[in-house]
Amino acid sequence: MRIGILPLGRPTFDIPFAEEKLAAMLEAMGRTEHEIVGPSSILVDESATREASEALMREGIDELVILQVTFTDATMAVAAAERFDCPISIWAVPEPRGGGRLRLNAFCGLNLASHALSLREYSFSWLYADPGGDVDDELDSLLGGGRLAGRRDPEVTSAAFSAEGRRVAEALRGRRIARVGAHPPGFDTCAYAADQLLELADIRVDELELGRLFGAANATTTEVLSRTRSRAEETLEGLSDLDQGQLDNSLRLKAGLDQLRVEGEYDAFAIRCWPETFTEHGGAACGPVSMMVQDKVPCACEADVYGAVTQLLLQEAADAPVFLTDLVDVDTADNTFVVWHCGQAPVEMCDPDTVPTATVHSNRKMPLLYQFALKPGPVTFLRVSQSFNEPKMVLGFGEVLKRPLAFEGTSGVIRFEREASAVLDDIISSGLEHHMAIAYGDHREVLRSAAAEMKLPVLEL
Repeated sequence: MRIGILPLGRPTFDIPFAEEKLAAMLEAMGRTEHEIVGPSSILVDESATREASEALMREGIDELVILQVTFTDATMAVAAAERFDCPISIWAVPEPRGGGRLRLNAFCGLNLASHALSLREYSFSWLYADPGGDVDDELDSLLGGGRLAGRRDPEVTSAAFSAEGRRVAEALRGRRIARVGAHPPGFDTCAYAADQLLELADIRVDELELGRLFGAANATTTEVLSRTRSRAEETLEGLSDLDQGQLDNSLRLKAGLDQLRVEGEYDAFAIRCWPETFTEHGGAACGPVSMMVQDKVPCACEADVYGAVTQLLLQEAADAPVFLTDLVDVDTADNTFVVWHCGQAPVEMCDPDTVPTATVHSNRKMPLLYQFALKPGPVTFLRVSQSFNEPKMVLGFGEVLKRPLAFEGTSGVIRFEREASAVLDDIISSGLEHHMAIAYGDHREVLRSAAAEMKLPVLEL
């Protein structure tokens, strides 16, 4: 067969390291019996990707393989599915858990693509494997159509109705969420429909411009800024090592969110946290988000409204702060996943044997982010999902292990109840969104009951 390739990446990630991974991917593909055509360098913008796609269409190919070398949004995966009349596969690569920056974040790109394709009911095959390992058999299977994502649907819950489940479900009714800015392009995982949220739980969303937040932040008084900094100093080491102007800009975002919350009587936020907080305001939203969720005011990144709904629901069930996180790595040999999201976990989730430190965003190099490994213990995973255009509750359960920090920011190494390979298959085949909320403890029974009250079928990872 003639196999066309599109190697995708973003320049904000570690491109030299990504190029090493791509070279290994191309070497592995060269060992197959197929003819490989397409660019041998990473396509880092939409224009170059579209040009490469057009060239492949002119050549004529039997199958398209998207090489997910770093994180990208789902725009080009969707465009490829719409334009190419041939089977499509996605191969994403893992990276070492060395405690440094998340250099590729390729799994998140695969996750975004799988959700976007599920919404449009496009079939695809996938592989998450290191090209430097023993990958030949898996690659042959991928190219031969043996690794189709399939579709895993939820089940109507048979959980018994309970007073606690009813209380948790009813607690959502009438809640108000401020969506600050629109979700980034290609993040279908963060889209929402206001009428569906009203029907689901009588939740109302106000759509605010980012300028409202920046204006409120810039109006922060010296007294409020000082008080906000003092709070950060109570839990974080290393604040004095950061750029102080950028740090103040970041802390002002916390004050701005507090002000908007009072004005709008909001219960949660869904914030477009990049790139404008960096490029226009000059500071990260991550640290302020950590402070807000510690105060039980959920804040979902990337303007993920259903992420905020998920946080509200899990927080109500757990009666504790929650962490809206990405699954960024899977090691089936170690039987573990890594959860990570910049530096925004609530500080009470910090491993007590470590000291939380202040740091900068791994890609944008601006403060404020929290940095610590998550404390060991059992955790419940939750997502109110819209995959395959059908509302559902996705539940999981696992344990945070006592491990060193996997990646800069706030992260933890998780072992699910089931084998990692089985959970990974279900994440892709269910079209799950890339954000899930976690809270310590086992809250599945009450959440199943809440799902029954909300008439949500349940999919358990």
